[in-house]
Amino acid sequence: MRELFDEAAGQAPRDPQEAARQAARVPLRKRFYKEAGVAEADGGFAITLDGKPIRTPSGRQVVIPTRPLADAVALEWAAQGETIDPVTMPLTRLANSVVEGVVDRVDLVTDDLAKYFQSDLLFYRAGHPEALVAREAAHWDPVLFWAAETLGAHFILSEGIMHVKQPDEAVQAARAALPADPWSVAALHVVTTLTGSALLALALAHGVRDPDQVWAAAYVDEDWNADQWGVDEEAASRRVTRLRDFQAAVAVLAAMKPAKGP
Repeated sequence: MRELFDEAAGQAPRDPQEAARQAARVPLRKRFYKEAGVAEADGGFAITLDGKPIRTPSGRQVVIPTRPLADAVALEWAAQGETIDPVTMPLTRLANSVVEGVVDRVDLVTDDLAKYFQSDLLFYRAGHPEALVAREAAHWDPVLFWAAETLGAHFILSEGIMHVKQPDEAVQAARAALPADPWSVAALHVVTTLTGSALLALALAHGVRDPDQVWAAAYVDEDWNADQWGVDEEAASRRVTRLRDFQAAVAVLAAMKPAKGP
């Protein structure tokens, strides 16, 4: 079982698409268990296969912080057929990444995530045509306005791809709004690498934008090109794979949100 997920060993969450490609290159192992379940464990819930808890490549037991999230991970294992396909198990891969590469170095992963605030997708705008300019503004401006008004993070926009240095104060203000727990940090890292925008990830975490809005905002330019020239089938296939990982990260963020009072 361990070699199927060794791409996550000792590392922060990487680009999920690359992780999926690497997993796809590993020969699929035959299913070796009958039942997948959930059991209480120190600090949360363990995923069990025929009663035995699963472990990461280095031997750490995978402990999930909430029962609903543990049930979702167990469901991935239960849904496997004659062989185990890690590509179809984004929550399991994310869980391995958290346990192996995030819990002991949350600050380092947060620093890596915060680097995106210096070159975020939302900063670089098209100069023309007007319809694309308007579409980018409609999807991206509300997030930038929220960052400025609520977080005090005032970023600088640029036309085209010319790099613009962002104010240190803005970067620090946005970083301060990131969550502190390893599961949320890992999920935001996934969302950021998938969308190219830590600001979209942050807006998602704070409930300023819902998952559909974030996903649409990440693909404004690609969708515009598709409207003009038709759908690129290869790009569309990649997008389906990335959406699966995005949805897994969204599920983790939802599971880590504090329960609302009555």
